[in-house]
Amino acid sequence: MTPRVTYRLQLRPGFGFDEAAALAPYLARLGVSHVYCSPYLQAAAGSTHGYDVVDHSRVNAELGGPEAHARMCRAFGAAGLGQVLDVVPNHMAIGAGNSWWWDVLENGPSSLYASHFDVDWDPPESKLRNTVLLPVLGDHYGRVLERGEIRLHREGGRFEIRYFEHRHPVAPRSLGLVLAGAAARSGSADLAFLADAHHALPLATATDRASVRRRHRDKEVMARQLERLCAEDAAVAAAVDEEVAAINADPDRLDELLDRQNYRLAFWRTAQRELDYRRFFDIATLAGLRTEDEQVFADTHELVLGWLAAGTLDGVRIDHPDGLRDPAGYFERLQAAAPDAWIVVEKIVEPDEELPTSWPVAGTTGYDFARVATGLFVDPTAESAFGALYEDLTGDDRPYEDVVREAKHQVMRDVLAADVTRLTNLLVQVADRHRRWRDHTRHELHEAVREVIAAFPVYRTYIRPGEPPTAQDHRHLDAAVSAARARRDDLDPEVFDVLGATLSGEVDGHLEAELVARFQQLTGPVMAKGVEDTAFYRYLRFVALNEVGGDPSRFGVEPAEAHDRLRRAHERWPAAMLTTSTHDTKRSEDVRARLTVLAQVPNRWAAAVRRWSARAERHRDGDLPDRPTEYLLWQTLVGAWPLEADRAVAYMEKATREAKVHTSWIDPDGAYDAALRAFVEAVLADGELTADIDELVAGIQEPAWVTALAQTLLKLTAP
Repeated sequence: MTPRVTYRLQLRPGFGFDEAAALAPYLARLGVSHVYCSPYLQAAAGSTHGYDVVDHSRVNAELGGPEAHARMCRAFGAAGLGQVLDVVPNHMAIGAGNSWWWDVLENGPSSLYASHFDVDWDPPESKLRNTVLLPVLGDHYGRVLERGEIRLHREGGRFEIRYFEHRHPVAPRSLGLVLAGAAARSGSADLAFLADAHHALPLATATDRASVRRRHRDKEVMARQLERLCAEDAAVAAAVDEEVAAINADPDRLDELLDRQNYRLAFWRTAQRELDYRRFFDIATLAGLRTEDEQVFADTHELVLGWLAAGTLDGVRIDHPDGLRDPAGYFERLQAAAPDAWIVVEKIVEPDEELPTSWPVAGTTGYDFARVATGLFVDPTAESAFGALYEDLTGDDRPYEDVVREAKHQVMRDVLAADVTRLTNLLVQVADRHRRWRDHTRHELHEAVREVIAAFPVYRTYIRPGEPPTAQDHRHLDAAVSAARARRDDLDPEVFDVLGATLSGEVDGHLEAELVARFQQLTGPVMAKGVEDTAFYRYLRFVALNEVGGDPSRFGVEPAEAHDRLRRAHERWPAAMLTTSTHDTKRSEDVRARLTVLAQVPNRWAAAVRRWSARAERHRDGDLPDRPTEYLLWQTLVGAWPLEADRAVAYMEKATREAKVHTSWIDPDGAYDAALRAFVEAVLADGELTADIDELVAGIQEPAWVTALAQTLLKLTAP
């Protein structure tokens, strides 16, 4: 059944399945056809959002577990409500709660799940062959080790490496070192036998079926034998624990043990440049899945497909499809497995972009509609007034395109450098295979990759090996390569020909196909981190337009454009989701609706801002905060008024750290943060100033309500 009206419920500890079930009668009376649930497969402990799944085989115990889930589904059915579920196919949270990842760390390439995760087991020019980098340490490895913060720990017949709350398995072969020392202490023949047996296990690099089977069988048998031996013989247990204590007391011995693991513990900052697995954006605790693999798809979708087949679910919202290696292939497999399912995709479509019509889905989750719905209520004739005010207040006259390019380069340099390096390594290998290209240096190729990604006008292309690019993909790729070539006249133009020809699929080969796939999986994260999470907090001319799927340089949407977009939606995607607010939008629909009214009174707005800025001068700490941040504060206060000081401070701290100009999440500037906090608190404690803000908001409140209602009417009646 295709949903008519969805109502999203954000499940979390404290608001789980039973609490959701209790809302069923109310939602039915409201006119909702389907409850749209946030992800509820087993997530990391304490997760408040559910996108950090650790186990696809069960529902989240912290939401109530399977019994409560069944009660919720029955309650929805009794109220005549269908259900749509948010599904996360691109990544998993990694840690002790993820048994697949635990197996990978324990067994390396020979893990039963080594091919489930997108790990580069043999990176060129790296010390990390067959080793996963784990950037979890708060300081450099040697310092942490010598301070005794990393510890070997025994639990029964199993061992772990612990670092504060972080737990990691011990490679079975390396346990021979521990058990041999314990055998020498105790004189136990049984321990000596187990030590030799651990040494004799197949290497972690042995990935043939027989070796993998033997390794996993024998290590489990030996763990049970050791547990039984320690339980039955106190002297043996004491010897093992004494050996563990001796290793923990000797940094050299502990280092030797750690050096034999299938992972390397490292300072958290190394993730920026040396990470050897694909992650979700820049979050090292979310590892990319190889969902293009048929077994991985089956293992991660078994429960969801069962619910779709049983009618428990009518549809799914697919999170972040741009992270997948082959989104079209994924949707084809999903549709074949659940032919009657309503499938919508969390795909951010840029203003001049169309969702690929070949995808067997109902459409997007509605960011593209939200852009139109907000833009229709922005008076385009106010653009020059807003531009003049912004430049006068901040001194910033840079075009939006320059802000975006600068932000993308910064995230590629500071946050996603490891991903860019992996892509460059591939391009070097491709170039070495062709006599016309092989003399291009690594530096040239690296710079060309960065520049093309910085110029990319959309999140990604969808080129598949052996198939020609669509006209849309060709257009976007050509635009990016041409812009990059024009900007970097210091590079040999042919280097861009190399990249363009390879990325468009004109050059056959396994490495070439791998380069295309990796490039397409990287442009999206750079766009998301560079635009949504950086440029949107730097280019502050009119923040009502700084929205996911939007383009702040386009001051509003003309009715003709809106009609054209809606007409095409009616023809191509009549069952797509429409929305004006999501958990990912930067501002709620009502905040944006109020802000759009300012474009109807630009002179009143400009006069008010100048008054507020003059009065707030007494609250500044010299040049702090900077003028763009101050202007963001005025827009934020008007949009969300009344706003409590603690919420205003928290938001402004987030905004400035996302902007990464004066402070950031990675490198916070305490002096700047303190000055900003003091300024916001002083502004909101200034009675004369807040009375003036209150007066302006009161004057635009009624048209803001009209706009909010009009947006809702548009949402209810548009195709």
